[in-house]
Amino acid sequence: MKSSFAIWLDAARPKTLLLAIAAIATGSSLAYADGHLSFAISFLALLTATLLQILSNLANDYGDTVQGTDNENRLGPIRGLQLGAITQSGMKKAIAANIALIILSGLALVFYALQSPTSIMAFIGLGLLSIISSIAYTMGSKPYGYVGLGDISVFLFFGLLAVLGTYFLHTGTVHFSLLLPAIGSGLFSMGVLNINNMRDVENDTASNKRTLVVRIGTDKAKCYHLTLLTFGWLTLASYLFTHIQPIWPAFLMLFPLILIIKHGKAIWNIQEAKEFIPMMPDMVKCAFIANIMFSIVLVIGNF
Repeated sequence: MKSSFAIWLDAARPKTLLLAIAAIATGSSLAYADGHLSFAISFLALLTATLLQILSNLANDYGDTVQGTDNENRLGPIRGLQLGAITQSGMKKAIAANIALIILSGLALVFYALQSPTSIMAFIGLGLLSIISSIAYTMGSKPYGYVGLGDISVFLFFGLLAVLGTYFLHTGTVHFSLLLPAIGSGLFSMGVLNINNMRDVENDTASNKRTLVVRIGTDKAKCYHLTLLTFGWLTLASYLFTHIQPIWPAFLMLFPLILIIKHGKAIWNIQEAKEFIPMMPDMVKCAFIANIMFSIVLVIGNF
């Protein structure tokens, strides 16, 4: 029997936290390339992003349990709330505590990094929006994850906002070319959600959870997944090949490409929903390594 700590650790889904680390690393490395890296800002941004990821995971468990989607037919890992090892009231308290930590961490980050009242208020607003987005994905009377909008939310908050926001906190500015790595980070995060939804497509259909995969079907979702992988890598690699001199370090991006191609082939050959189960950590690994390799190359190219 698992200990209470192990049950709560499982609820936090530590493997998914690599996505938050990857996005903040990407934004911080971009700031470093422009001569503005602050370890304090990077740490606070990483702490805040990690707490937001945990909030999203806890809220997702709670919402899907209340909605009846997390049931005996679900193929994914059985969580503490579904098993009864965590009560609904206990999960709500954990969510509330997590929100409090996010607010503390976020305010420390904003007031440390920014001086302009306008920028401070804008980031406080974005932080509140991030909290609401994490909760409203599966919780509430009209969770947007149940109408197929989860992919857009992941792209915006774990791609554009995480990368561009981190860069702005370091530098006080953003520029158009930064969209390439921000988009790449977002596309890889969408890939993680897409695998989750392909795995759960049958149960989601029965539970009236109209994810994008439920709407378009698994075959088209596979094509969609390969598109996310392709453009995720291309956006990261193209930024490096056009922004560092000499360009030879950029060829290190071929290493994550090998992993991505292998992952894509495995996804394409899947015939049954249960075969997607081991693909979730595999996709997280691809996303993490691609973003971290991007960051390493950017640092090498600007050392």
